[in-house]
Amino acid sequence: MAQEKSRFSDIELEEFRTLINQKLVDANIDYSLLVGSLSHNDDHGTDDTGRAFNMMEDGSETLSREEVAQLAARQEKFIQSLQAALIRIKNKTYGICRVKGTLIPKERLRLVPHATMSIDAKNEQKG
Repeated sequence: MAQEKSRFSDIELEEFRTLINQKLVDANIDYSLLVGSLSHNDDHGTDDTGRAFNMMEDGSETLSREEVAQLAARQEKFIQSLQAALIRIKNKTYGICRVKGTLIPKERLRLVPHATMSIDAKNEQKG
């Protein structure tokens, strides 16, 4: 009977490092766009200046800004999770389920590269 792997090889870890670094680039671009829209850095002066128009739009603009702020916060958390995954790669603990201590399947890590739990462990926690 073959021994079950306890960690990914250096070559496999490098594959995940490349994937995570690309996701980090994309996530940082998205985060910058969200923060820019919150601070109106991307405003090109095209807002309608009529008072009646502004009064009608105030409520929806506030809601929209709140949604963008929430998206920015989620994106920031995602970036931090990806950075933590890079540290786990460096420590050679990447892909090991923090609950069961087994390897998380590569397919899951390719879809959710910052995952720290296997699907089984995650489902048991919901339980």
